[in-house]
Amino acid sequence: MIYITQLIYVVPGQERVFDEFERIAIPIIARYNGRLLLRIRPSDDGVIGGEMEKPYEIHLVEFDSSEDFDRFKMDDERARFLHLKEQSIKASVLIQGTKL
Repeated sequence: MIYITQLIYVVPGQERVFDEFERIAIPIIARYNGRLLLRIRPSDDGVIGGEMEKPYEIHLVEFDSSEDFDRFKMDDERARFLHLKEQSIKASVLIQGTKL
């Protein structure tokens, strides 16, 4: 089992484009033994401290294996809509880990 945490920074004004990409990409996760555990939009008052910019969204996803995650990233349907991701996301931080 692997866990993927992604901090997503959206281009201002491109929130609807980002949401359109997510409507397509999130259901595809399940095809590859994955589960969206959390999808969070942190509020300004929800950030207690830190030295980095608050992300637009935080995703926590679980996959049965690294191979499943790799297959998800290569999915043909998802690939057809990557232009929406590229248009709407200015940066993201992906953290891969395991449950302790």
